[in-house]
Amino acid sequence: MSAATTRSRTARTPVPDRLCAEAVDLARAAAEEAAAPGAVGEHVAVVSEGDRVVTHFFECEEPGYRGWRWAVTVARASRAKNVTLDETVLLPGSDALLAPEWVPWSERLRPGDMGPGDLLPTEADDIRLEPGYTGEDEPPPNSAVSEMSQEMADLVDAEDAELTTRPATTSRGSIAAVADELGMRRARVLSRYGLHAAADRWDEAFGAKTPMAQAAPASCVTCAFLVPLAGSLKQAFGVCANEFGPADGRVVSLSYGCGGHSEAAVMPKPPKPTPHALDTMQADEYPLRPARDSGSVPVEADAPTEDLGHS
Repeated sequence: MSAATTRSRTARTPVPDRLCAEAVDLARAAAEEAAAPGAVGEHVAVVSEGDRVVTHFFECEEPGYRGWRWAVTVARASRAKNVTLDETVLLPGSDALLAPEWVPWSERLRPGDMGPGDLLPTEADDIRLEPGYTGEDEPPPNSAVSEMSQEMADLVDAEDAELTTRPATTSRGSIAAVADELGMRRARVLSRYGLHAAADRWDEAFGAKTPMAQAAPASCVTCAFLVPLAGSLKQAFGVCANEFGPADGRVVSLSYGCGGHSEAAVMPKPPKPTPHALDTMQADEYPLRPARDSGSVPVEADAPTEDLGHS
C-alpha cells in the first residue's frame, strides 16, 4: 500500500529533474535577456512541469508589477546532459496587482461619454427598439405583385358585397402619406421596454424621490414653466422651461418640483406713484396782507355796546 501510494503521488507531482533544477544560471540569463536591465530579482521557486521539464521563478523588480514573477521553463531530452531553454514569460503571483476584468465597450459606456464626432452603433436586435413603418415592403405601384394584390382585394370585395357592408378600405398610398406627415417612416422605433427604461431614468434623475422635489413648495404639474410632452409620455413627464431652475431643458416628472415654481412666491406689484402735487401750468396769487374777514375775531361788533361808566 505504501509503495502504491508513493507511485501515485509521483505520477501527479513528478520530482524535478536534477540537471534542469540546477540550471538556475541559464534560466536567469534568459529572463534578463527578455526583461529590462535590473528587472529580474531573486530566484524564488522551482516547479516540475513533467519529465525533464522544470520552470524557474524569479521575482520581478519592474515598477508597477508588484507580485509578478518571471517564469523560465527549461527542458532536457532523454539521455541528454544539455539543458535547453523552452519558454520565458512574465506571470502574476497569488498577490499580484492585476488589471480589472475587461468589460465590453457597450457596458463601459456611460451617459455623457460621447463627444463631437463619436459614433454610437446600436445592435440589430437591440431590445430597446422595434421595427417601424418605412414602406419599404410595399410593392411598386405597377408591379405584378401589386396588380395581383389589387385583383384579390377586388375579388374579396365582390364576394363580401352580398354578405355585409364594409367601410371603404384605406389605400397604401394614403397610409404612407400619413406616416410621412407624422414622422413615422423610420426603420426602428422605441419598444415598450425602451420607453419604460427611459421613463425610469428620467424619474430617477428628476422625480418625486429626489431631495430637490422633497423640499419643493409645489410639483411641476401646476407650474407654468412645464412644457408637456406628446403621446403617452405626457401623462407623466414634461420639459422644464425655467432658465433659472436646476432642470432647465431636461425631461422632468410631473411630481418633480423645485424652488423655481411659477406660483411658489409671487412678487407683489410695485406701488403706483401718486401724481405730482405742483401745477406748473398756472401762476398762484399770494396777497401781501390777509383779508379782513380771514381772522377769528370780527372787525365790527354784532350789537352796540352799553356805556359801563368807565372813562
